[in-house]
This record gives sequence, structure tokens and C-alpha cells, in this order.
Amino acid sequence: MASLKTSADVLFILLGAIMILAMHAGFAFLELGTVRKKNQINALVKILADFSISTLAYFFIGYGIAYGLHFFSNAEILAQNAGFELTRFFFLLTFAAAIPAIISGGIAERAKFKPQLAATFVLVGFVYPFFEGIAWNHAFGLQAWLARQFGAEFHDFAGSVVVHAVGGWAALAAVIQLGPRRGRYDKHGAIAAHPPSSVPFLALGAWILIVGWFGFNVMSAQTLDKVSGLVAINSLMAMVGGTLVALVAGKNDPGFVHNGALAGLVAVCAGSDVMHPLGALVTGGVAGGLFVVMFILTQNRWKIDDVLGVWPLHGLCGAWGGVAAGIFGATALGGRGGVALASQVLGTLLGIAVAFAGGWIVYGTLKKTLGIRLDAEEEFDGSDITIHKISASAERETSF
Repeated sequence: MASLKTSADVLFILLGAIMILAMHAGFAFLELGTVRKKNQINALVKILADFSISTLAYFFIGYGIAYGLHFFSNAEILAQNAGFELTRFFFLLTFAAAIPAIISGGIAERAKFKPQLAATFVLVGFVYPFFEGIAWNHAFGLQAWLARQFGAEFHDFAGSVVVHAVGGWAALAAVIQLGPRRGRYDKHGAIAAHPPSSVPFLALGAWILIVGWFGFNVMSAQTLDKVSGLVAINSLMAMVGGTLVALVAGKNDPGFVHNGALAGLVAVCAGSDVMHPLGALVTGGVAGGLFVVMFILTQNRWKIDDVLGVWPLHGLCGAWGGVAAGIFGATALGGRGGVALASQVLGTLLGIAVAFAGGWIVYGTLKKTLGIRLDAEEEFDGSDITIHKISASAERETSF
């Protein structure tokens, strides 16, 4: 029976890893549909290349930093317990690789390719696992200190803060240092909109992410005996709340509607195992409205050219999710308890600080050494032709 349980756990977490791996196709098509046609190929290549670099960085360095485990034993040892630890690595790798996938959408259309791969290696190998180890493996004693001070540890069941806020705030650091796309704003601050190249592809990317998210959240239990239908229904309710609020606040804009669903899912990750479904609905609804309002402020008033709005979507909604777990996870609001608002706030702030400081150092160093931005002519031609020597369609080649 013990052997059967281990095998079942391996299959369970492997299916979760595969579902989240599929989410990276969602990241790719969400970006492909949002950027201009001359940058679509780059969106596809970046996500796959970043995932591959992330695998190496996390296998050789990051997983060891976060969990103190390495894979330098012989295969016979690694295959023990049906290879559960290897499969758990695969599952957690898909979370880690979401960091550069998130950043990719913010820096789209003007970032150099190879420096971004270098940034991916450092962020996934060092920055992300540093905070991951604190939040999910009790590194440095912070969780124990929070439990002593406030009665509960920082709770982030599926990564509202550990994954999404960290990715979003690191992306903000990159976007600020890159600066806006040429022609996005003029010297008077007027805005030249760059409309999405394909709303259907944008929607396809969102739907792939939505489906995969149920692996992201539900299978964060990591063993079959801990799986909970509550997590699934809370994810569903948060998605619905985010969609409907974004539909109203965004005045039927399809970009807001599809990203509103993602905003709700981002926010519910942290507390999906402790909230009542009505609390999850409110959490997702607040996230959907937060995304719409902050996307407009970021793009139009603050002139921060975050192409896919990854800072509002992941950075801010992820931070809201960390705090919301402390609110709607409380028994007074129908939750299961075991959370403390003070711990949630402090843990969330620490995640933001680590992500923004790490992102600023990584991209600042690359900016001074390799450079992180295409020159004016390269950006005008588009990253597809400039970097990959091919366009997404033959229209350019057949128009002469």
C-alpha cells in the first residue's frame, strides 16, 4: 500500500507539472496576441528558451538553494520512492520558470534576447529560490518568528506572492530600466497606442492559462491525500469574480476581460485552501478591478510601458492575494483559519522587496555591461527580423 501511495503521488504531481508546463504556451500566446505582428515570433521563442534556461538554473542551483537538495547522486538513488523528488522538482520548476515568462510580457518589443536569457538564469537560479526557501521551506527562521509574534506563519498555498508578486515586481524593475517603446509617448506625454495584433490569440493564451491554473492551484497539495475540492472551487469563483468586475470596469474591452480572469486566479492562489468560496469571489473581483484601474494608470498617467500589464496583473494582484489570504482565510469571514493578517502583510512586503531589489540589480548590471535594449533601427524593424531573421507571416517578404 505504501508503494502504491508513492506511485499515486508521483502520478498526481506529474500531471500537475504537465498542466503548468502547458500554461507556458498560454504565456506565449497571450504575449503573441498583445504585441505587434513584427514581434510575434520573438514572443514564442522567448518563452521556450526561457523555460529551458530556467530548467538548468533551477536544477543545478535554484532547487538546492530553496530546499537544500541536489541531484548529483547516481540514477539508482534518484529513482528511489518512484522518483518522487525528481517529479517534485519538475513541478516546482514550472513555478520557477513562470518568473521569466511573466517578465517577458512586460519587456516585450524592445528587449535584447541574449541578455534576457542571462537575466533568466540569475533570477531563477538565485533570486527566486531565495524567497521560495523562506516562504515554503522555512529558511532563515522567518516563518518561525512570524508564528511566534502573530500566531501563524506567512501562508501562500500556491504562489500569489512567491510566484506572481515576485515575477511582477521583478518585471517592474526591468520595465523601468528599459524605458518605453519608441513612439509610445511623445515629448509632451501624449500616448500613441499600439493595439494588440490578434485578440483571438490573446484570448487563446488566457484560456490556456485558465485551464492550467487548476493544476497550478489544486496540485500545489503535492500529495494525493492532501488534495481538496475547496481549492478548485475557490479558483473557479475567483476567476469568475475577476472576469465580471473587469468586464464592467473595462467597459467590455476584451483585453481587460481575459486578463481580469487571470487577475482573479493570481489573487486566489495564496488563500485558495483556506477561504470560503464567497471570500474567493470577492478576492477575485477586487483583483479584476485592481488590474483595470492600475493598468490604465500605469500606461496612461505614469507612462510606464509595461506591454502586457504584468506589474498590475501579477505584481499588484499577487500582493493583494497575499493580504487577502489573511482577511478571507480568517474564521470570522468563513475561512478555515490558521492565518494572521500581520504575517501576510509582512511576508508579502518581503517578497516585493526581494523581487524588486533583485530585478533592479540583475537588469541594472546587464544594462551597464551587455545592454538590454535593441537600438532604434532594430526596434523599428521588429525583434522577429532583428533577432530571429524571420517574420510571423510572409506579408513582409511578398510585399516588395
